[in-house]
Amino acid sequence: MKLFYLAFAGVLYLASFAGDAFAQSADHYLTIQLKNGPVVIQLMPDVAPKHVAQIEALAKKGEYDNVAFHRVIEGFMAQTGDVKYGNMEKNFDASLAGTGGSDLPDLPAEFSKTPFVRGTVGMARSQDPNSANSQFFIMFADGSFLNGQYTVVGKVVSGMENVDKIKRGEGQNGEVKSPDRMIKVTLGKK
Repeated sequence: MKLFYLAFAGVLYLASFAGDAFAQSADHYLTIQLKNGPVVIQLMPDVAPKHVAQIEALAKKGEYDNVAFHRVIEGFMAQTGDVKYGNMEKNFDASLAGTGGSDLPDLPAEFSKTPFVRGTVGMARSQDPNSANSQFFIMFADGSFLNGQYTVVGKVVSGMENVDKIKRGEGQNGEVKSPDRMIKVTLGKK
């Protein structure tokens, strides 16, 4: 009987630890104000801790405010986050938007088994898997061909209807003329 109580106490301890881990993860929300309303993203520090930390650091500094959705492809994704060339109120350069990052270092890939489905948020990068910095994209539809190739950082938990209204780009690359922007990006609980 003593062994049963000891085992039960161990299970309770582990459950409380798991609850604390979930509560900590539940505090990682990014809210993006778009022209049509807010989009709430639950970030996943348990899946991509370095990438989530970088996104949170940039958001806290206001770096994502007024940054354009420079690449938007119908049925695929909307890309944003170029804080160097994509800020539509300072230093915006449509010809360079999508080529910049931030003053922070590039990040090593944090690939996972988390699939790319509608609402998944992933990090944009160049051909080098270890080149993600500040840019990210939100999936309009499932994209299993990205699984294990790009870092997943979160998922949209509300406001996907507002993501669906982001202005689409043209051509194969999805370049957007007069793009929509992230008006304000904040961190906090849902």
